[in-house]
Amino acid sequence: MNIRSLLAGIVVGILLTAGAGWMMMPGMMLKEYKSPYGVEESVEKIKENALAEGWVVANVMALDKSVKQHGGGDLSPVRLVNLCEANHAYNILKGDDTKIVSVMMPCTISVYQKTDGKTYIGAMNAGLLGKMFGGIVAEVMGGTVAKQQQEFIRFVR
Repeated sequence: MNIRSLLAGIVVGILLTAGAGWMMMPGMMLKEYKSPYGVEESVEKIKENALAEGWVVANVMALDKSVKQHGGGDLSPVRLVNLCEANHAYNILKGDDTKIVSVMMPCTISVYQKTDGKTYIGAMNAGLLGKMFGGIVAEVMGGTVAKQQQEFIRFVR
């Protein structure tokens, strides 16, 4: 075996691994769960569970209605439940180097109906997101937020 073959094998292995990781990333970063309830009841359960964990429900946006109001077509129901916990937000946003994470705040959980007529919950994988950033973001998002987020949607398990 010559050195060129070895190096070519290593490069191909790295590229295949990177490609597989790139293709798997959306499935790892965004999680979808089937809800046993309809859209509005699922939203209410998320709100109740979040409040029980000490979070604030900043608002619930009817994204389907907003899209239609601004010139888009008819969509099945899509709700964005925007949640915030002041201490978590403060700990992430107090440092200049972590203020950029504000583009993903507040924490949002989506509730939507697909063409099969069933309701689904969409959530970001807070634990993985935290690990990607490291530091205080990993500590907050990867720890408490990830656990609490699972409590918000515990009814889907």
